[in-house]
Amino acid sequence: MLEERYYPNPTQADPELIEAFRALPVANISDNLHRLSGAVGLRPFHDGTPMAGTALTVRTRTGDNKAIHMALDLLRPGDVIVVDGGSDLSRALIGEIMTSVANMRGAAGFVLDGAVRDVAALAKSSFPCFARTGIHLGPYKNGPGEINVPVTVGGMVVNPGDIVVGDADGVVAFPQSIASALLEATLAQSAKEDEILSGIASGHYVGAYGASKS
Repeated sequence: MLEERYYPNPTQADPELIEAFRALPVANISDNLHRLSGAVGLRPFHDGTPMAGTALTVRTRTGDNKAIHMALDLLRPGDVIVVDGGSDLSRALIGEIMTSVANMRGAAGFVLDGAVRDVAALAKSSFPCFARTGIHLGPYKNGPGEINVPVTVGGMVVNPGDIVVGDADGVVAFPQSIASALLEATLAQSAKEDEILSGIASGHYVGAYGASKS
């Protein structure tokens, strides 16, 4: 049952780690999470700018954004506001005004399991915003809601303080405790893929089963 619960902000991730993950493809990060962690059904509504930051989590009542307004007063530069809206598509929980406030306060982005509005304005913005769909109908503002609790977005569990990364392919999240090892593995994969693509460009490709193709 949804309650009115607001907990302190988690410790933010190392800024150098965040910047390193921002430069990596979400698909490669996902591969090194054994392809098990990822939000399904969310897509970018902004201009495609990559996103990375620390999760500030919110759970809302269906169609209600009171808790998101409260989260805007708690966010720190580098936070990603991750909203469990219950996958409800009947009312937009955020729009141009709230994303503008979040951007002005230094947020790294919004990840929303629900709907947004002002879609045309969001599409022109470089401020990352991921959601399920757009709709003109606005939200209620009565609560209750919860902040800094475990949430689910697109079937992916996100805990307060997790690192959240998003790009045109979607969104992944993972604990800070595995970030260094995950970064090393993802960098290695990205280097290997760059080598493969270079080979393809030169007319040579070694297939998945080791057969040389050219």
